[in-house]
Amino acid sequence: MRHDLIPLLRHDLGHSLFTVERLSGAGAWGRSGGAALFRGERVAARRALDDRVPRDERERASDTLAKLFILGYPQPLSEVERALPTLGTAGAGSLDLVRVDGDTVHPLVDLRPYSFVDSLGEASWWIASDLGEMALQGPLPEDHVLGIGGASTTLSGLMVPRTVDRALDLGTGCGIQALHASRHARHVVATDISARALEFGRFNAALNLVDGIDWRLGSLFEPVAGETFDLIVSNPPFVITPRVPGVPSYEYRDGGMVGDALVATVVAEAGEHLAPGGIAQLLGNWETGAGAKRGAYSVLDWVALGPVPLDVWVVEREVQDATGYAETWIRDGGTRPGSPEFERLYEAWLDDFAARGVDEVGFGYVMLRRPQEPASEPVARVERLLGPLGAVDTGLGSHVLASLDASDALRELSDDGLLAAHPVVAGDVTEERHYWPGNDDPTVISLRQGGDFARTVESGTALSALVGACDGELSVGAILGALAQLLEVPERELTAEVLPQVRDLVRDGLLRL
Repeated sequence: MRHDLIPLLRHDLGHSLFTVERLSGAGAWGRSGGAALFRGERVAARRALDDRVPRDERERASDTLAKLFILGYPQPLSEVERALPTLGTAGAGSLDLVRVDGDTVHPLVDLRPYSFVDSLGEASWWIASDLGEMALQGPLPEDHVLGIGGASTTLSGLMVPRTVDRALDLGTGCGIQALHASRHARHVVATDISARALEFGRFNAALNLVDGIDWRLGSLFEPVAGETFDLIVSNPPFVITPRVPGVPSYEYRDGGMVGDALVATVVAEAGEHLAPGGIAQLLGNWETGAGAKRGAYSVLDWVALGPVPLDVWVVEREVQDATGYAETWIRDGGTRPGSPEFERLYEAWLDDFAARGVDEVGFGYVMLRRPQEPASEPVARVERLLGPLGAVDTGLGSHVLASLDASDALRELSDDGLLAAHPVVAGDVTEERHYWPGNDDPTVISLRQGGDFARTVESGTALSALVGACDGELSVGAILGALAQLLEVPERELTAEVLPQVRDLVRDGLLRL
């Protein structure tokens, strides 16, 4: 690949309207075309582009590039030359982006605009990866390099927004997490077992003028042996796949180990590569069933295998039974339901789960933190939060960091210290009450978090009243004393009941110290 041609491509893309804003929503292919694309169908989007009349050359270029690189339709040579006037089709061929066959140009990669908002503001990139199932119209090759998907945007949204010296993207794929990490880290190391993935990563970094990333080939932590980092992010190949002949093993999603052993390995080895105060964030699957398969709680067991005590926070976001999980990942590889090949793979997946006693597979987020100083008792949290997230325009990273910092503060804060604190209720917290008809006393009182994880906390009269009084003026102790008099209950008993709940609300971001 001739990297000296990348500036020419960047120039042409920048002078077109090949942007997320132009294509999405009610844009070039319309809402129905966009919805069809989300379902993996491209015909409606192509028809919408074919039916519209571009207003200028920039729109015309955008339409051609979208049909070529996103939808995967070959385009006339003359149209691609007009869309890439500086680079030209010859230059695009030298970059291994296209193949020219007479008067027709065929795409060799998926290249699409990508935009996001994080704590530093809005940003836009173009990201290249291998052509997907939709463009190929068939199963993916086993060395497929995945582009931007739901898991990658989830992880980038979780990334804690703090400036650090060194960050590691473990299993970088097309490099998207490394690019995100570069916005917060002075130095980034990105590793992958796939040389092709690293080539895509280098290309994407160069295309988007991102430097300071060290790309290394190797498995898991092998390329960074003996090194430590302030931030580790990983979307590892966590998909649980039968290890039998005839079942495709995709590099981007299958780690080559039995069951959830790949995620267990990453979790167990992460601690020795975290600097004091360092945070690791990853996505993963875990099995529930016979023996030691404890679902999300297995993560605690895996951390215990490592050499360094860590704070652990696991958030389980989805649970599938064995059949549903098998169906999801067979379809993901491009094998369509109803075909003999789908049934053959289905049998292999269910045989594997049955042989190992697996009933369910969970998916979620894992956050690990190495304390600055050895803690007497590491924090361990396992939660199942299956509902929709709250309003989080910039992702969950700020909430994750605030919650980890709150856990640190609470660990050092005695009950007397908490009673002396002057908390403030978060601005997104509302209260919900339910009544029996004709009854003035509520039967259920709930506190609801509008943002972050959109938690719902069942609250009694006392806790609800305390939260309502938390405006920063009064201490927790003063509020509890007043409530004890109002409710005519012993203050000591009320404090014993409510103070642990206050700790939880501070940790989860409903109250802020």
